[in-house]
Amino acid sequence: MSTITPCGEPVDLQQIAGQEHVKRGLEVCAAGSHSVLLTGAPEAGKTSLARALLGLLPPPTEVEAAEIAVIQALIGPSPEGAPDPERRPCVAISPDASKATLYGGGAGRVRPGAVSRAHRGVLLLDDLPAFGTKLASLPTILDDRAITISRASGALTLPAAFQLLATARPCPCGWFGDVEHACTCTPALVRRHQQRVPEALRERIELHLEVPRVAYERLTSRRLGEPSAVVAERVAIARQRQAARFAGHLHCRANAEMGLEEIRAHCALDGAGQSLMKAATRQLELSPGAYHRTLRLARTIADLAHSEQIGPAHLAESLQYRARPTL
Repeated sequence: MSTITPCGEPVDLQQIAGQEHVKRGLEVCAAGSHSVLLTGAPEAGKTSLARALLGLLPPPTEVEAAEIAVIQALIGPSPEGAPDPERRPCVAISPDASKATLYGGGAGRVRPGAVSRAHRGVLLLDDLPAFGTKLASLPTILDDRAITISRASGALTLPAAFQLLATARPCPCGWFGDVEHACTCTPALVRRHQQRVPEALRERIELHLEVPRVAYERLTSRRLGEPSAVVAERVAIARQRQAARFAGHLHCRANAEMGLEEIRAHCALDGAGQSLMKAATRQLELSPGAYHRTLRLARTIADLAHSEQIGPAHLAESLQYRARPTL
């Protein structure tokens, strides 16, 4: 069985009961091209929520479509047929995949790995801790938005600008922190499980969303949530703001890709925002990288609110998505 597969059809948000805070996080994720980790117990709905993200993303721009076509040409014909040019690629890979499958390589002609196949789209890693040591190179790729494959004849650099969409259980049995099911794992097992995701990667994932199991009353309610089409309209407007903002930038298409220069230009804070950020930096011991990721995410939240100025409310929401310390 192939270890690289398409992600399947999107799930409509209105078909998912409850999980409103997760749905909001996915909207922010889609609006700014940010990476996200969904953590929750078995059968909490992590996979459905992950697939819902696909229905929120705007189609690729002409430039992005051309970049995707170059990667497709390197891959060659697919058994599933030609990809839909109106949809961003979504590539799912299983934990038992080899490093070459994830990152690319191979004897003879170089074959792009999953990170390049997902260029300008989504890379779905289900059960993130199970990938273990294969995750070591991912933080650098997320920073560079490219991967360099070394060969005897020289090095080859391929694009790899993707949104990381990952899921995980909080512990081996999956019930750590659940209010009804008792966790059977020892503290050492929980710690070892959580530390299988490198801290460098955990820090680079902008949105960490806990997915609790939905109460029976919510599951049986006939009330439908907001449909994906409505959320996707808000995402599209936020992306249009970013397209205008970065029109003259060759290496920045969305808020998640802002470097220090763009952050200085587009993430200025007013007095109240500076006070909140100063307190958060001190109390939460934010590293420089975490500080800048907080501002990028706050910029996206402000864009969704049609606000030119990043305000305290945008910063506060951004901070709530940061990674919790591991055990």
